[in-house]
Amino acid sequence: MYYAHFGLKEPPYKITPNTEFFFSGGNRGAVLDALVYAINSGEGIIKVVGEVGSGKTMLCRMLQTILPAKVETVYLANPSVAPEDVLYAIAFELQLKLPKSADRLQVMHVLQKYLVDRHAEGKQVVIFVEEAQGMPLATLEEIRLLSNLETKHDKLLQIVLFGQPELDVNLNLNEIRQLRERITHSFHLGPLDEKAIGEYLIFRLRSAGYFGPNLFSKSAIAKISKSAQGLVRRVNILADKSLLAAFADNVYQVTPKHVRAAIGDSEFGAEQHKRQAKQNLYLIAALILVVGLLIGFFAHYWSRPSPLQEPVSASVKAEPETKLVDPVQPEMATTSAVDDILENRLNVTQNWLKQAPETTVTIQLMSGSADEQLKEHLASLATQLELDNIYVFRTKAGNRPLVTVLYGSYTSRDEALQAMQKLPKELKNNRPQLRTIGGILKETKTISMS
Repeated sequence: MYYAHFGLKEPPYKITPNTEFFFSGGNRGAVLDALVYAINSGEGIIKVVGEVGSGKTMLCRMLQTILPAKVETVYLANPSVAPEDVLYAIAFELQLKLPKSADRLQVMHVLQKYLVDRHAEGKQVVIFVEEAQGMPLATLEEIRLLSNLETKHDKLLQIVLFGQPELDVNLNLNEIRQLRERITHSFHLGPLDEKAIGEYLIFRLRSAGYFGPNLFSKSAIAKISKSAQGLVRRVNILADKSLLAAFADNVYQVTPKHVRAAIGDSEFGAEQHKRQAKQNLYLIAALILVVGLLIGFFAHYWSRPSPLQEPVSASVKAEPETKLVDPVQPEMATTSAVDDILENRLNVTQNWLKQAPETTVTIQLMSGSADEQLKEHLASLATQLELDNIYVFRTKAGNRPLVTVLYGSYTSRDEALQAMQKLPKELKNNRPQLRTIGGILKETKTISMS
């Protein structure tokens, strides 16, 4: 629709992977070169991990394009394939001729003969496994067994696993450790920073036939970068919608106004708005709690009579001071409120640990052995972070009781890392670290058994 308006020959920001639009910036080109080297070396299993929309499929397509002719590739895109079916899926992709009703042993025999023949011809066979984080552990183990097919000097089959960060969580499980030990090369596709996103936007425009100045203003790029969180697919969606908004305004440069319209029209943009609104509500609630405590303190302090304003008659013996009408002391009110927060967060954390998936990632802020000190920290944290996202559990270090404070509940490691970067400076100085629910449960279970 807007292509002629901006002098484009084709759509610049389609989310379908097109190798002609491969962007080598943001470390993508370096990862691609390293993958080619690792495959040509022909040893072990290779792993590529990146968040949803980070460009894993594009890397896979590029590999199939630039690998030498001696490398034959097999592409497995169905992560739910059962372990007993994975051999048949590979044989189907290689177009192997199998006897009717061939059992698993026969399929393995035909596959091994095919691989030996290819090796004798000086060729390699590589399997690309997409969405590997969704594969059953038994299927991953079956794939690991295929990596055992080898000659005296070379592997007959090379395997490349592409997956989301949950793949790392699965590979850390004890029952899959044999596969983990055979991974010889690991690569991570991190989010693009603002500078790389600016370069990416103009690169895609040039690839689509554009020759003019950058269509995106610096402030528009900054806004796209913040909303997309460095994920290429989100950048493509926002850039496409932003160009459409600029076309509707009959202008030739994308401004933050157009990006805001694109964000509002995107599913993840709506999610971000909801999350921000929820965080704002938590912050307001925490501020109201603190302000209420301060008002109560000063109201009580100012309401106390001054001894200078109430002189005692010389003929009347002064009575010992009694506080008949003084229901709440400010110090007691503050301590009670903090105790309530501590008990509340301990109870909430128990339910959270029972219900959240073990792959859930959280941020460990601090640990301490003194409850009183922890109460002070919680009161301070409630003014800086969303109270409902603060979790507390008890454990031990040696024989010493320990209380650990956590923050946030995230579905991926990258999401948790981004949240960690947004923590107040004084909290980041404490060197927070990432934990998983599975690891915490294992720790608490070990303590309870000891």
